[in-house]
Amino acid sequence: MKHLLLFGAISFCMSSVFGQGLPSYEGGLKVKLSEDGSKYIRFITWHQVYLKYNQNNDGSTLAGKPINESYDIALRRSRFLTYSQLGDRFLILTHFGINNQNTFSGGVSSVNGKKPQMFLHDAYVEYTVFKRFLNIGGGLHYWNGVSRMANTSTLNFLGQDAPIFNWYNIDKSDQFGRYLGVFAKGKIGKLDYRVSANDPFQANEAKAIATNVSDYNPYNRSWSTAGYFNYAFLEEESNLLPFMVGTYLGTKKVFNIGVGFDHWKDGMWHRNDAGDTVTQDQLQLGADVFLDMPLSKRKDAITFYGSYYNYNFGKDYVRHIGILNTADGGGALRGNALPTLGTGQIFFGQVGYLLPEFKMKTRFQVCGSFSHARFVGLRNAADNLVPVNTLDAGLNIYLAGHHSKVTLNYRARPDFTNIESVNYKNEVTIQLMVYL
Repeated sequence: MKHLLLFGAISFCMSSVFGQGLPSYEGGLKVKLSEDGSKYIRFITWHQVYLKYNQNNDGSTLAGKPINESYDIALRRSRFLTYSQLGDRFLILTHFGINNQNTFSGGVSSVNGKKPQMFLHDAYVEYTVFKRFLNIGGGLHYWNGVSRMANTSTLNFLGQDAPIFNWYNIDKSDQFGRYLGVFAKGKIGKLDYRVSANDPFQANEAKAIATNVSDYNPYNRSWSTAGYFNYAFLEEESNLLPFMVGTYLGTKKVFNIGVGFDHWKDGMWHRNDAGDTVTQDQLQLGADVFLDMPLSKRKDAITFYGSYYNYNFGKDYVRHIGILNTADGGGALRGNALPTLGTGQIFFGQVGYLLPEFKMKTRFQVCGSFSHARFVGLRNAADNLVPVNTLDAGLNIYLAGHHSKVTLNYRARPDFTNIESVNYKNEVTIQLMVYL
C-alpha cells in the first residue's frame, strides 16, 4: 500500500510540474520547402515512460529466486518519425525507434535491458493516382487489415495502451505490426478503404512440428492479403497517414463503422494423430464501431470504441504475451503474461469521458476498457472453455492535449498459471508522455 501511495504522489507531482509554462505547439516541427506549403517535411518524436507496479503470476522467478511483485521504470516507446510530401502526388515516410526497454529486458541478449536495438517501423513511398480516390505505395508499411485498432496511432490512445491482440501477428510474421508489401488506399464517398498484399516475414519457429496444436509454418512463402473498410456517418477522418486516432478529445464529431480481414494461405501447421503434416490458412476477421464527439458548450466529450475479432490461427493455437515482463523464469505465463491471441473470438469495449474545460489548461479524462476472449485451446480438465477477461480503468491528465499527458492506469489481469483455478493479479502503471 505504501508503494501504491508513492505512485499516486509521483503522478500528482509530475502533472503539476509538466503543466506549467507549456508553449503552444501549433503546427509542430514542420519545414516548408515551397512558399505555398505544398512541399514540406515534418518531424515527430515521442517518448512514453512507464512507472509500474505488478503482482506477478504464480511461480514467477527472477535470477532463479521467486518474485511475487515488481516495481520498475521502463521505456514503452521511444520513436522518431518523419514524412514529406513533394507536391500533392508523392509522399515518403520513415519511422524508427525502440520499444519495451526496462532493466530486465529489451536490450541485446548478452546485456539484459541495456543497448536496445533501434529498428525501422515504417519505410514506404506513396503515389497519388486519382486524388482522394486512389493512392498506391509500397515498402515496410502499416496499412493493415481487420480493424481500426490494427491501424491505431500510438500518439493518441484513449487508454494507456492498445490491448495488443489488435496486432494479430505481432512480431511473428510482421515487424512490430508492419509488413513488407504494397498497398492501396483512398475514399469513395464516405467510405474509407485500405487494402494490401504482403510478403510476411519467415516465422522464427523451431522446425519441429507439434501434434494437434498449430504454430506458424516456418516453410510457408505465400503472400497475405488484408483490408479494412470504414464508413463515416459524421465527419470524415484524414487518411494521409495510416495511423488512426484513439480519441479526438471532442474536437471532431466522428461516428464510424468498419470491417476488415487478413488472409494468409498455409500460414499455420501441425501434425495430426496419424502423423500427417497439416497446413492451415490463417484468417482473421474483425468488425468495429468508433464514436467521438463533444457533448456540450462546456467542451466535455465522449469517446467509445467497440470491436469483435474472429481469429483463426489453426488448431488450438494460443499465444501468451507479457509486455515489459519483469520475470525471467516461470514459463510462458511468468510475470505479467496472459493468453492474448489465439484461435477463437475476442470482444473488446472501451469508453472515455473528457471532463468539462475549466479555467486551467489541464484537461482530465476518465476511461475504462474490458476484453472478453474465448480461445478454443484454453480448456480445463473437464474440457470446458475458460474465458480470458481483463479490466482496465484509468485517468488521463492532458497538460497540452496529446502532446503532453500523464496517464494513471489500473489493470485486473487473469493469472492462468493454474487453468483449473484462475485468479486475478493487479497492475498499476503511471505513463509519462510527450510528443513534438
